[in-house]
Amino acid sequence: DHMAIQKLNVFHLHLADDQGWRLEIKKYPRLTEVGAWRVNREDQHWNKREPIKPGEKADYGGFYTQDDIRKLVAYAGERHITIVPEIEMPAHATAALAAYPEVSCDQAEYSVLPGGIWPCTNIYCAGKDETFTFLENVLSEVMALFPSQYIHIGGDEATKDKWVVCKNCQKRIHEEHLKNEKELQ
Repeated sequence: DHMAIQKLNVFHLHLADDQGWRLEIKKYPRLTEVGAWRVNREDQHWNKREPIKPGEKADYGGFYTQDDIRKLVAYAGERHITIVPEIEMPAHATAALAAYPEVSCDQAEYSVLPGGIWPCTNIYCAGKDETFTFLENVLSEVMALFPSQYIHIGGDEATKDKWVVCKNCQKRIHEEHLKNEKELQ
């Protein structure tokens, strides 16, 4: 049955996380100029890697250009494979926040993480309209590249500690008559 085959031929392509942003977004070039690169700590255990130190060069990583993705989508399509892209949000966003800290709650200076992080407290600010504009612009470019009817936006492991103390997030919770940060997400 064609439908059964279609469901089996799905490639989930994870393109954004704390440790790297892997897709060229033309409206936001710093996502790949900054967010696609981390310091090389491949000789250390994933969950024990120290963050970048002052003066260290983040030169490990890379990204797909939009032309790369068009070729990949065409190649997959010829083989009846659907690619479902994932752009993680609201957490697992450290690489994006390193490039565009203005869409974070605290506008801190972030760097792309060289390894694991727990809990995932680096999170997009859900209280700022500019965060929604940023994410909508990113997703518009993603949708133009991938013919899949789905885009995976993650949503898991979003520790909302920063939303609890963010005046913008708290204001949105109040204005939208939400019960808490979980409803804000």
